[in-house]
Amino acid sequence: MSNLIAPSILAADFANLQKDIEMVNNSEADWFHIDIMDGVFVPNISFGMPVLKAINKHATKTIDVHLMIVNPDQYIQTFSDLGADILTVHYEACTHLHRTIQAIKAAGMKAGVALNPHTPIAVLEDIIADLDLVCIMSVNPGFGGQSFIENTYKKVSQLRHLIEFTESSCQIEIDGGVTNKNANKLIEAGANVLVAGSYVFGAENPTETIADLKNIIA
Repeated sequence: MSNLIAPSILAADFANLQKDIEMVNNSEADWFHIDIMDGVFVPNISFGMPVLKAINKHATKTIDVHLMIVNPDQYIQTFSDLGADILTVHYEACTHLHRTIQAIKAAGMKAGVALNPHTPIAVLEDIIADLDLVCIMSVNPGFGGQSFIENTYKKVSQLRHLIEFTESSCQIEIDGGVTNKNANKLIEAGANVLVAGSYVFGAENPTETIADLKNIIA
């Protein structure tokens, strides 16, 4: 399983979004990571369906949508129609998680579950075999530019052991505070998809920054 970089569009220049999308298209990045926030599940609002539709119009790589919203079930088909390849919901937002995961797959997308920093890996034991991706939040969800939470390494290792024990093919994604300082250690702990937002889009040369991250985790 190859190691992937997924630039987070939350940190892109919204006044010139097409330029940043084309930068990602032409870079060594693997996925587009799209954070959808509702101001209820998290204390911030990002963007919604019209912006995702515009991104999909220009994006040429996998679209990885991360829903930080309440009641995600009512929007599953909508996000499939808008071009999401992977749809990740939060464990903390889903009362009937198994049903939600099956609905995502029935809509033709890969299914992911995100865990907040305080949520233990053990809650996934009965669902891990059904998942395509687990997104471990290495910052508290809702805002970009936060500091990386060091306990993340332990959680990644625990999740890797669970995946191997259950013979799941699930990927491990890390979202928040990823830089060249922790990328290799995260891969060594068992992760294989790194989301990078501010670190990429705030760089003087985002294309080179992505290439450097890819080289680190190769």
